[in-house]
Amino acid sequence: VGGLDKYTNGDLFINGRSTKDFNDRDWDKYRNHRIGFIFQSYNLIPHQTILGNVELALTIAGISKKERYERAKEVLDKVGLKGLYKKMPNQLSGGQCQRVAIARALVNDPEILLADEPTGALDTVTSKQIMDLIKEVSLNRLVIMVTHNPDLANEYSTRIVNLLDGEIISDSNPFDTDSEISESNELNKIKPDPKTEKAKMSVPTATRLSAQNLYSKRKRTGLVAFAGSIGIIGVSLVLAISAGIRGYIKSMQDDMLSGYPLEIAETTYDMSSLMENASKRELMDKLQIRDGYINVNSVIEYLLERESAVSSIMITNEIDQNYIDYVKAMPKGYYSAMTFSYGIDPTNNIYTTFSVDGSSSDVRSLSSILQNYKAVLEDSESYNSLSSYITMFEKSIAQAPNSTDYILSQYDILEGKIAKEANEIMIVVSDDTELTDIVLGELGYYTQNEFTNIAYHAKKDDEGNPDPLYDSALDKRQFSYEELMNKTFTFYSNDLIYNKNTNEFTKNINPYTYNYLKGDTWGDGFELKVVGILKPKETIRYGCLSSGFYYTQAFTDYFLSEGENTEIVENAKNNDMSAYTSMTSTVGSTTTYIGITYEMAYIDYLGEPKTTTALVGQSQNAYASIISSFMGGAASGINNIYSLSIRHLGGNSLANGVHIYPTNFDSKDHVTDYLDIWNSDEDITFTKEDGSTIKVLKSERTEIKYTDTIGLIISMINTITNLTYYNYEK
Repeated sequence: VGGLDKYTNGDLFINGRSTKDFNDRDWDKYRNHRIGFIFQSYNLIPHQTILGNVELALTIAGISKKERYERAKEVLDKVGLKGLYKKMPNQLSGGQCQRVAIARALVNDPEILLADEPTGALDTVTSKQIMDLIKEVSLNRLVIMVTHNPDLANEYSTRIVNLLDGEIISDSNPFDTDSEISESNELNKIKPDPKTEKAKMSVPTATRLSAQNLYSKRKRTGLVAFAGSIGIIGVSLVLAISAGIRGYIKSMQDDMLSGYPLEIAETTYDMSSLMENASKRELMDKLQIRDGYINVNSVIEYLLERESAVSSIMITNEIDQNYIDYVKAMPKGYYSAMTFSYGIDPTNNIYTTFSVDGSSSDVRSLSSILQNYKAVLEDSESYNSLSSYITMFEKSIAQAPNSTDYILSQYDILEGKIAKEANEIMIVVSDDTELTDIVLGELGYYTQNEFTNIAYHAKKDDEGNPDPLYDSALDKRQFSYEELMNKTFTFYSNDLIYNKNTNEFTKNINPYTYNYLKGDTWGDGFELKVVGILKPKETIRYGCLSSGFYYTQAFTDYFLSEGENTEIVENAKNNDMSAYTSMTSTVGSTTTYIGITYEMAYIDYLGEPKTTTALVGQSQNAYASIISSFMGGAASGINNIYSLSIRHLGGNSLANGVHIYPTNFDSKDHVTDYLDIWNSDEDITFTKEDGSTIKVLKSERTEIKYTDTIGLIISMINTITNLTYYNYEK
């Protein structure tokens, strides 16, 4: 009857309308305007005054504030609560609370009043008072009361319906169908206008009541808010960290692509095999223990296993012109820059001014300047070990990627411009605007005394004092942009710097001589000028250029065109190996030197003139020992270095290496997929740069492996993450 529950059988008609058609809004209107509820437990709102509790039904009905106030006071007066309007429910007795509940039920003048055990929580005296009040209310409207007290029912009711387990067992005034239908029809003639009935609380009212509720329970609200905020902050923090890590990894991936591009080289390591071998447990100890015996640990077996493992990760790619053309035909959208290397080392061909003490200078090659410093340091017992360390930094000048836009996306120009032409060089400094002293020394920016003075200052005795040779007047720890850019360098051809040795006694040992000092008849040469100074942008952690000096792709092309037809290269192509190698035997082994030896004059750390035997291309000697150990002995090593020496002189215009800088981490997959096609079993057709189409059969191709360092790093990170998650789950 109250509309709080739904019937399972039959039908309920209200004003001639079946309630089967009622929606939630219809039920709300019905309960608010037609029905009044009196509950056993009062159900008063504790943070509202008794006036506010009674007004609430009128508020939902959409009654104005003034009318609500008057009607609420009037009904409270009728139930005997006059003057107690501002009392809170917890300040009233049980009987008074039930009176408030009755007042709230009556304030909307309902047609039916439903009372559920209205006296169940009251004492006898108070119960009688409430029942008298309900009796009075029933004079004007129907009151249906549910009670377990038959005395109250017999005393106050006009009709008693007894139920047992949901079934009617007796009725003191049974239902008369004819008279009830006639009466119902008369009542249905007057129907309320549903448009005037409202059962909805306004937003301001709901907000005000909510605020009052929160304030009345402010301590609990505060604790709930605090606890909830911890959860919300925790979830937000996790989401923020997760998003941050994902964003950082993505930016790191894209950023690291610059520092770790995809690399293709003639000789390299198979990094995937290396990681696979590294992940396996090594059997270091071959010892088979037997009590009572001296057991032999087979180190030989271990070494042979290690040799086999090392050999398995060393790969040689047979790069030919078809492969280079195929790489060049890669869609331009896959990469930001692509650089081809040819194995050249221009430091023997580039000359600049060099001075010992600043009073006089000569013009010598960059490689000889480094040899000069090594010789000076080797003369001193205190700095002898330093001479071997500086070879780690001897690669002071290299080629920059052939893309101005790509470089500008990562670097700011501090001074000048980006190098583009063959005669232009640019300097790249670190994010702290630094260059190493060894690089500056090799390029002739320091005098010999200034360079060695840095070591004298760094070498401290037990009391923390520098070497007595240290001279504070020679300290030079900063260079202006003007000083760096005003220095010029000059390139000279192989035919000028390498001369065939015609001496009958020495030509077999040293077939060529190297002129580390500029000759008087060489002319002006090809001048190189520093045109710009670059610094990484603040957002760049891994740039495509480390600190140092960089020449252009145009200079590389010039170097190759100048070196290809020179005499020394022609002899190399005619397999005159003696032009580049000389063998010197030592007890129990053979030492191989790759390059050309020459006598170099220098001034030692005490100012005495001396000479030393230097070696052109000494960096290649390190390759000889490495390749020899991997490729089966000294002879094989010599043959490989012999090939490298031709490239070193600019005698081979076929690229032997490629660096590919993908546009982003997603496009890296496109690059690797493109490179993998070369290694597939299908025939390949592609368009060359000149527009011609070429088809390369599978039988004409060899597998080319590339190094994807950043892919390997991310794979390792993912593996660690998966292992961590697996262990956590476990």
